[in-house]
Amino acid sequence: MTACALGILGVLVLIVWELVWRSSLSWHAFGLKFFAGSDWDPVNEHFGALPFIYGTLVSSLLALIIAIPLSVGVAVFTTEMCPKKLRGPLSFFVELLAAIPSVIYGLWAIFVMVPLLTKYVQPVLAKSLGWTGLFEGPLFGYSMLAAGVILAIMIVPIISSITREVLAVVPQHQREAVLALGATRWEMIRIGVLRNARAGIVGGIILGLGRALGETMAVTMVIGNRPEIVKSLFAPGYTMASVLANEFSEATGDTYLSALIEIGLALFLVTIVVNALARLLVWTVTRGQPARGNV
Repeated sequence: MTACALGILGVLVLIVWELVWRSSLSWHAFGLKFFAGSDWDPVNEHFGALPFIYGTLVSSLLALIIAIPLSVGVAVFTTEMCPKKLRGPLSFFVELLAAIPSVIYGLWAIFVMVPLLTKYVQPVLAKSLGWTGLFEGPLFGYSMLAAGVILAIMIVPIISSITREVLAVVPQHQREAVLALGATRWEMIRIGVLRNARAGIVGGIILGLGRALGETMAVTMVIGNRPEIVKSLFAPGYTMASVLANEFSEATGDTYLSALIEIGLALFLVTIVVNALARLLVWTVTRGQPARGNV
């Protein structure tokens, strides 16, 4: 049993070692300037990861902006307001979204979501919010906006399930005490439940962020794959995971391959830190407690 446990740790160590070793050429050639440069030129072996970092952060943050209200609303409804007959099926269908393969999300986005965004959503955003600079330019369809929307759909079940788990362990007497003081049902949920579960909810959000940062296939299919830093969300972009999926098999030079592996190392470390922080925040609320059986 000890060997099995150490084997998992050994795999993690080997992954980190391989990434560090394989990216050493890029580290020696570019140093920390690699993450500040914006020139990605494999022909002349000039590499900078800033456009990919920018695309990863923008698409992930956009996904959180869309997914957080929807996820928390679904979790509150299923734990506090949903009839018992609908609670199980609704929870099942929400969690079913997490089981759909990423490539299926990408195909659906190409044939359904992107045309809808191009025809209906983007023109409205350009007309009403174009003055902000975030919604201007040609309506490509394949854009940072499309990547953010598909990521939001993919992380909803993660944030929602974690939030539902955290809300379920809030003591029942906390709800009863708030209602006994004359609070309305919404005030009870806002003050007695959400306030006590906020650390765990933040943990679920960060866990969803970790999924969004590392998502590859669906984002690659709709983001446009152009290594540029543009303010408008209508413009194509690139993410760290997408450049690995698109260019790793085409990398011929040693420096080119090492630069891609260095991007993979940075993405791996960021994902590990984000997931560890999320688990810690969730644990501070649940403390290993099981969910209430009557919820």
